[in-house]
Order: sequence, then C-alpha cells, then structure tokens
Amino acid sequence: MNQGIKSNLKLIGKNQEDLKVISAYSQDSIVAIKDMVYLKKNKIFVMIISRFMWEDVEKGLFRKHKRIKCAIKFEDVLKAQSKKINQKKQSIKLEFLAIECNKVFNKNYKINIFFAGGSVITLITEAIEVILYDLGIAWNVKHLPKHKI
Repeated sequence: MNQGIKSNLKLIGKNQEDLKVISAYSQDSIVAIKDMVYLKKNKIFVMIISRFMWEDVEKGLFRKHKRIKCAIKFEDVLKAQSKKINQKKQSIKLEFLAIECNKVFNKNYKINIFFAGGSVITLITEAIEVILYDLGIAWNVKHLPKHKI
C-alpha cells in the first residue's frame, strides 16, 4: 500500500460541530474558481481544494509541510450564491478561511464559506450533509501559512 494514501483524511459532517472540524482542517486551503461547481439538479456543491495538512504540524511531526488535493461535497443544496467572486476569471485562486453554519427560519441551513479578501459562497441546504476526503498523494510545500493578528 502506498504510504501517502494510507493516511488520507475522510470526514463526514452531519451537524454544526462537525462543520467546525471540517472548517479547521480546510483552513488555508487554496481553491481555483474553476474547481468549484454547483450541480443544481443533483443538489450538490463540490469544491476541489489544495488542503494544507495542518494535522501534521499539530502532531509536531518534523517533516516538510505538505498539501493534498481534497474534495469537499455539500449535499441537499437548494441554492448557491457567491459574493466578490468573478466566475469569468476561472483561474483565480482563493484562500479558504472558514465555514460557518446557521439554522434559518424555515428549518433549512445557511452555510457560508469564507475566503480571504471578503469572498463568500453561501449555500442554503435542507440538512447538514458534508463530506471532506483527501484525493491521492500529498506533496511538499515550502511555506507554512501565516496569519496577521
């Protein structure tokens, strides 16, 4: 078995607490606009991200920093909107900050996906059904993401 694939992460989100965990693992990911799609008929929103592997840093593993391709799939999506995202510029890359979820008045959920620079994707869903799973093998990167306080 390939060492890189054995440790691939797979998380399932069914509630707001689960989404906080998925958000934390996704922080500082990079996603190109072309790698996000809303499949309206299927009620699915998917994004393929380049996920920074924070779990290695948190474990204190003294190895090179890594990224891995990762899919995040939101199911039961009724509506998807974007703010400050120019969908005509498909090659633009966004830096993922966080996911926030709130229940709205009609028993649906409003899930906001925040990116650096004020870009936001808002999903209205019937339920919290989110899957995050790593794809393939990680690769080394030079820089650890840093944040201004």
